[in-house]
Amino acid sequence: MGAAGAGSGAILSPDALSRKIARRIAAEGPLSIAAFMAMALHDPEDGYYAVRNPIGEQGDFITAPEISQVFGELVGLWCALMWQQLGEPDPIILVELGPGRGVLIDDLLRAATAIPAFRRALRLHLVEASRALRAEQEQRLGRLSPVWASRFEDLPDGPMLLVANEFLDALPIRQFVRGAVHWSERVVALNDQNRFVFVDGPESPIATLLVPMGLRERVGQGAIVETCPAALALAAALGARLARPAGAALFIDYGYFPSMPGSTLRALQRHRAVSAREAPGPADLSAHLAFAAFAEAARAGGAATYGPVPQAVLLTALGVAQRTAVLRARARPSQRQALDDGVNRLLDPGEMGTLFQAIALVSPGLPPPPGYEIGP
Repeated sequence: MGAAGAGSGAILSPDALSRKIARRIAAEGPLSIAAFMAMALHDPEDGYYAVRNPIGEQGDFITAPEISQVFGELVGLWCALMWQQLGEPDPIILVELGPGRGVLIDDLLRAATAIPAFRRALRLHLVEASRALRAEQEQRLGRLSPVWASRFEDLPDGPMLLVANEFLDALPIRQFVRGAVHWSERVVALNDQNRFVFVDGPESPIATLLVPMGLRERVGQGAIVETCPAALALAAALGARLARPAGAALFIDYGYFPSMPGSTLRALQRHRAVSAREAPGPADLSAHLAFAAFAEAARAGGAATYGPVPQAVLLTALGVAQRTAVLRARARPSQRQALDDGVNRLLDPGEMGTLFQAIALVSPGLPPPPGYEIGP
């Protein structure tokens, strides 16, 4: 196998997870990046999300709901308007995938009280695999009687509204590299110094078949293409579900559209970028979402899709300026600056305004969802 530009590799840290990954590589051979990410993030005993609370100033990253309450309130408005489009079903399942510390859903439900019939119709379900984050969600949201599930497939049937913020970027990816004749898969191996390194596997027709057809011949030798099988499977399953009972889903994440080749795998620790190979466990691993592939899988399942549109565009269409003005009028002078700073961070193209994109999946035959009135 040839080295994939990964330098001399990362010295293994002595933590249990690194040793566990190293033992698996020694026993089975190099791991796909997807398998490496899955162990690093979701190992039930030592994985990142199994043992850490990563969100907030004291964690490794901060999300939009933590920056401003306006974000969750406007997502709540989107859900309320969609509920009206769906014919105001009662009951209706409200689902959040990867709720983090529960801030978004807390703000969403607080805003929902402005429409009493909508609030009464909601049945809250949270899809969360992390024990540490479930404990925090229970502390914050226990009064709301949520029902937890470990997988999307475990949710009950019925009309559904689903929201997910920075969920898809944490799903494991695979990387493929264009060779002279065929494609090869990039994998994680151990070198002679017992260091994790990225290497390119052998070129093969099988690897070529796993690359999206539209990209196979469009890029040059050495180009990298990422796929996210878990995200595509979720999109297909959600599309199939939305094709039957009425419902809608809103995903907000960072990604690219249209799909372009290149590596987006990154690692964050204490809000700083670190090597993805350095210490699988202490750092959060993520990758950008290919929105075009996600939307195509959802449509193939039966849903209609809209977007993606930049986060700033969606929040502006939902009335971020008006909501901020209401909150500023009630706030003390010392609170207004913090409110303005938070909203500006959500909207600023140099911060989160364009990096984060929003895509909506809805049952076929419905009008365009709020913020997407220009069409699918």
